[in-house]
Amino acid sequence: MWHVSRKIGATLFGTTKKTRVISVTALSLAFIAIGAAAIAPGAPPDTTGIRIRSVSEEMRLPSLEEQIALLNRDQQFFTREEKIRAGDTLHSILTRMGVDDAEAYAFIRTDSIAKDILRIKVGKTVQTKTDHNGKLYWLYASTIDKDNQPADIVLTREAKGFVSSNDASASVERRVEMRSGIIHSSLFAATDIAEIPDIITNKLVDIFATNIDFSSDLRSGDRFSIVYETFWRNGALVRAGRILAAEFVNADNIYQAVWFEGIGNRPGGYYSFNGKSQKKAFLRYPLTFTRISSGFSTRRHPIMGLWKQHRGIDFAAPTGTPIHSAADGTVDFVGWQGGYGNLIVVKHWNAYSTAYGHMSKFAKDMKKGDKVKQGDIIGYVGSTGYSTGPHLHYEFR
Repeated sequence: MWHVSRKIGATLFGTTKKTRVISVTALSLAFIAIGAAAIAPGAPPDTTGIRIRSVSEEMRLPSLEEQIALLNRDQQFFTREEKIRAGDTLHSILTRMGVDDAEAYAFIRTDSIAKDILRIKVGKTVQTKTDHNGKLYWLYASTIDKDNQPADIVLTREAKGFVSSNDASASVERRVEMRSGIIHSSLFAATDIAEIPDIITNKLVDIFATNIDFSSDLRSGDRFSIVYETFWRNGALVRAGRILAAEFVNADNIYQAVWFEGIGNRPGGYYSFNGKSQKKAFLRYPLTFTRISSGFSTRRHPIMGLWKQHRGIDFAAPTGTPIHSAADGTVDFVGWQGGYGNLIVVKHWNAYSTAYGHMSKFAKDMKKGDKVKQGDIIGYVGSTGYSTGPHLHYEFR
């Protein structure tokens, strides 16, 4: 061994100084590399001598019958949520939610708080918790109380029966929303796509009704933008408020309106950007805008069967829809008049008057000589006289 080491030493150190330095340096780097490799992270462990044994165990899932038995062992509850639909009754909405509980029906109809559920509006939601037999254990609804204020109704089944609670103290959050749309087929189709409530659409019509004839002036490509209020409670929409600003572009004509709050006893109103009031002498639409069945035209009368001038506009609307006076005036006629059926004529200033025909009934205590203001309810839509269906025949004379 000594002879080998001496020979290596002679080989390393028995050369020139420069060669010896390079050789020693190279040898040092080799030792460092070998040491680094020995401790490098991630190196595979030495598994020599380790025995590996596989263990398997068969798992058995419970059968369908066993699963049903497990479910039936404990009482099961089901939570459902439904929106109120047009024409819904207490029975129809609860039946749709799987409630089959005579005690619950009796309690809702007699309890002073619970019976406010009967005033829930279309589009609002009701939530219930029942067992598999339809027995009601819990019900929640956001509705309107007898003072027309938003309220939460909660029914809970306890050992002695149902308990109701009414929380009208939750805060109402006001939001300002902006929506816009383009008309392709109808105004209501466009506002539905833009998710604008119908009440806001009706207010939009009221604002621009003296500038735009919504029965005949609308064109494909007309567009609108609306900024309006909404009020929310516990994350649910309670109601829509006022339109704060609106713009309607009809056949390249731009109409704009902004709401200004009244000062003192003066009421607020809508004004154009040049400061002119949007309120005009006459309402063009004396009832809530839905659709117009005919315009001012020469057409064949559906009952008389002959050609005659149709002097007015027919507004198709459900029976019972309120009819408003188009302007301030005095009632000049109330009663039955031939093909008009139940008719009211309101006399305004100078020689102007408006007539409202085919009413189902008149407003309570309405009589000749009564003073009415613009917007007052004077009667309700019907189908009396020469009429093929419920509508208002409106004339401006």
